[in-house]
Amino acid sequence: MRIENPKIVAALPGMNVELRPRASLAKLTSLGIGGTTDLLRIKKHDAIPGLLALLDAHGIAHKFLGGGSNLLVEDGELPWVALQLARPQPDVVLEGNFAQVDAAADLGRTVTFCAKHDLGGMEGLIGVPGTVGGALRMNAGAYGMQIGSYVREVKLYRASGRKLEILRGDQISFEYRHTSFAPDDMMLAVKLELPSKPYREILQGIRICNEKRRSSQPLGQKSAGCIFKNPPGASAGRMIDELGLKGHSVGDARVSDRHANFFVNAGHATAKDMLALIADVRKRVRTAFGVDLENEVVMWNA
Repeated sequence: MRIENPKIVAALPGMNVELRPRASLAKLTSLGIGGTTDLLRIKKHDAIPGLLALLDAHGIAHKFLGGGSNLLVEDGELPWVALQLARPQPDVVLEGNFAQVDAAADLGRTVTFCAKHDLGGMEGLIGVPGTVGGALRMNAGAYGMQIGSYVREVKLYRASGRKLEILRGDQISFEYRHTSFAPDDMMLAVKLELPSKPYREILQGIRICNEKRRSSQPLGQKSAGCIFKNPPGASAGRMIDELGLKGHSVGDARVSDRHANFFVNAGHATAKDMLALIADVRKRVRTAFGVDLENEVVMWNA
């Protein structure tokens, strides 16, 4: 979608919003798949209600884009504009055991920054790509921990009320790869309470997690992380692996040879290729194991 109305274009700079025409979402997602649309980069949280009111008044559909690391976007000209937070400086502020983190902050850098100040607990997230906001929305976790355990406050744009809100951690439901946030809520910032821990001890945990990831995940290839959620008491990757589907492909969309629950873009895969591969693998698992796998990857109009 294109923003061509001169009144809207003229209003954006005064709202601290940058317009980037014809942005390729293939370049903004870790899968390297996605069509083109106008991108609006938001530099101030307070601009969001006014910006959304402006877009709504002119009938311009929109979606909130985070780091793009868990996202499959359809191909071609997209029927909505993308909104994305610009990362401020600083994006992490520490006070005692509390870390106030902007949603646009890089997750890995945030874990490392906190570790250098003897704040641990999030070592398992060190290799998870994307932003803090994306991790918060899906309650990202690994190796026995999840980010929701440390959340004390969340600042967000609540689309249903068209306003900015602050929620306490106990007002939010954090479950396995799921939270109670509405799909059109926009994560803005989070306050985390992290346990004190010596940096050397945290660093050792980080090294262990990094070694596990390097040995089991296709870190050098374009992927969106795990495609499917693990069913209760089972492993999606193990079931796919047992069916001999590593290396199985549709076009350039391929089941990773290293981790069967990672599907990679091995060249110039399209959203259509990836969707066909996902559907095929889901059908085979359902037939063999009687399990209907649920997507962990987020799909946009796909």
